[in-house]
Amino acid sequence: MARAQAEGLSVTADTAVHHLYLSEIDLSGFDSRCHVRPPLRGPRDRDALRAGLAEGVLGALCSDHQPHEPDAKQAPFGDTEPGISGLDTLLALSLRLARDGVLPLPALLARLTWGPARILGLDSGHLGPGAPADLCIFDPDAEWRVEADALRSRGHNSPFLGWELHGQVTHTLLEGQVVHVREARRSK
Repeated sequence: MARAQAEGLSVTADTAVHHLYLSEIDLSGFDSRCHVRPPLRGPRDRDALRAGLAEGVLGALCSDHQPHEPDAKQAPFGDTEPGISGLDTLLALSLRLARDGVLPLPALLARLTWGPARILGLDSGHLGPGAPADLCIFDPDAEWRVEADALRSRGHNSPFLGWELHGQVTHTLLEGQVVHVREARRSK
């Protein structure tokens, strides 16, 4: 990919945030919450994805959000539906990449916003004259524990249940209109 981009070819790639944290090691015990496509690989592959994101070879970071009803994950591993309910943890796991020094915060935000928009040829993901005022306002220091009842998605199939994370969306605006305000929750 990097070579093709260096040669001027218009090629892009993305990665799901869970592939930057999980590896085949997390498959021990055949936890169906880790059943994803593409499948989890080794720690070296995970580290190569992190490097590709940091270097800009991977131009977008996504949730690959695939919520499932509980019964879709309650079978022998190979018979379960692949996918992670990833939207709820996308921001916090992404911010953790910046905290861990994988890439600077401005570059991280670019991979989540205007990078994907540019790839798709959309005039969005940025603030500027004529651009839609689609905004996500977040508190980078808000601490929370990933628990099934705290997830807003209809699917709670997350391998990150029990993780302590920082960063939560406080407000969402769509075309300049507030469409979401986070309810105040008691901290841990």
